[in-house]
Amino acid sequence: MNEFDPLDPFASIHLPVADWIEHGLRWVVDQYRPFFQSIKWPIDHVLGALAWLFNVIPPTPMIVLLGLIAWQIAGVRLAIGVVCSLILIGLIGAWPDAMTTLSIVFAALIICIAAGVPIGILCARSDRFFAVLRPILDTMQTVPSFVYLVPVVMLFGIGNVPGVIVTVIFAVPPVIRLTNLGIRQVSAEVVEALLAFGATRWQLLYKAEIPLALPTIMAGVNQTLMMALSMVVIASMIAVGGLGQMVLKGMGRLDMGTATVGGIGIVILAVVLDRLTQALGADTQATSAPWTRRGPAGIIRRAIDAFGYNKQRLDVTTIEAPQPASSSVARPRVSSLLNHQKRS
Repeated sequence: MNEFDPLDPFASIHLPVADWIEHGLRWVVDQYRPFFQSIKWPIDHVLGALAWLFNVIPPTPMIVLLGLIAWQIAGVRLAIGVVCSLILIGLIGAWPDAMTTLSIVFAALIICIAAGVPIGILCARSDRFFAVLRPILDTMQTVPSFVYLVPVVMLFGIGNVPGVIVTVIFAVPPVIRLTNLGIRQVSAEVVEALLAFGATRWQLLYKAEIPLALPTIMAGVNQTLMMALSMVVIASMIAVGGLGQMVLKGMGRLDMGTATVGGIGIVILAVVLDRLTQALGADTQATSAPWTRRGPAGIIRRAIDAFGYNKQRLDVTTIEAPQPASSSVARPRVSSLLNHQKRS
């Protein structure tokens, strides 16, 4: 041990924090690794289903489907932009990796919404719970993203499923914060009016608070989606596939062409997802026509209504048209009149 030097005390005195953390993580891994491995099971199934869906559909039907969804959500202009962007991703040779990235991002987004929205509602209901959770959220948002990789690798291993887990941990705080904010911003007069009319707490939540807070919640979903996309790229360091892996391999091999292609694909996906979620959040404010009266759904509905109207008119015309006299009935009458004239 070095002698104590008042001018440089840290040369002889230090806290073995690194050793403590290493021993603590090893103890957790040895004791609870089966538990952490069981957490991977549902995430693996969700990710597997999404990966199969995005990869089994050929590029052309997928582009058409996503274009129709964009048209339904935001209109023709954004739909054209989405279609052109997806075609560009395919032309530069990044389509399979882009679909893998989308499956990982959407799997993380589903888990973030399923966990973050209820936690945000609990924060809005209980100030004490939010006071306990707030420093945890602050820490989660200030810790560098690379720091999350070490414990996740030790507890869950490497691959796409640990990538989803680390993405959820990194991206869930915005949806929790903005769900809490949206619920708290609901007018007190609205709450009092519904309670005065006998609404229960569940009815108040589903019929007033969540609909009024939906634009703010969608803003949180937008931020969570963008953070998930950025984390999926960083998580390529733990063998997560997709466009991030393309960038990492390109940089490791000094292949700037491959790295640039992966970067362009990431930028295009980020812009497309950002515009779609923003349009979806704007749609929740009810400033435009209902979704059943616009886009492809509106065209299909108008076609069905027009077909039903024409069929109804045809049925009415058929019922009201005069029935001509039957020739079999008219012939006996004519023959009887002729016979009568001959006799007379």
